[in-house]
Amino acid sequence: MRHPGAAAVVPLHEDGTVTLIYQFRHAGGGMHYEVPAGVLDEGEIPDLAARRELAEETGLRAGKLKRLGVIHTTPGFTDERIYLFLATELSQGEASPEWDEFLQPVRMPLEQALGMIDEGDLTDAKTICALMMVSRALAAAG
Repeated sequence: MRHPGAAAVVPLHEDGTVTLIYQFRHAGGGMHYEVPAGVLDEGEIPDLAARRELAEETGLRAGKLKRLGVIHTTPGFTDERIYLFLATELSQGEASPEWDEFLQPVRMPLEQALGMIDEGDLTDAKTICALMMVSRALAAAG
């Protein structure tokens, strides 16, 4: 299955909190916690898509955007790649989600989000990968 790719971003606030999106996913059977993310528009570079999705879904603007890496979601089924980013130096603006998106931004400590992974309350793969990459980057930075 061919896929245009996607970008996902972890908004990390100065106080160590992150903003996740709590949204309904029909295929997932209900509400899910996820990092802001979306499909790349035709010809769009991942960095710009990450900034666009962050602003649309949360109203946040990133002063700095750092690429964390790329993941293949299910390489036995699709060629989808999701480019993962860390957003810092955040400022708040107005969110403008798509008409069919039912979502709520939720801000919580990074450690709480990581705990939700351990408890099985956060199961979205791109979000787990992105949060773990941020956690490791912060630990390495000391």
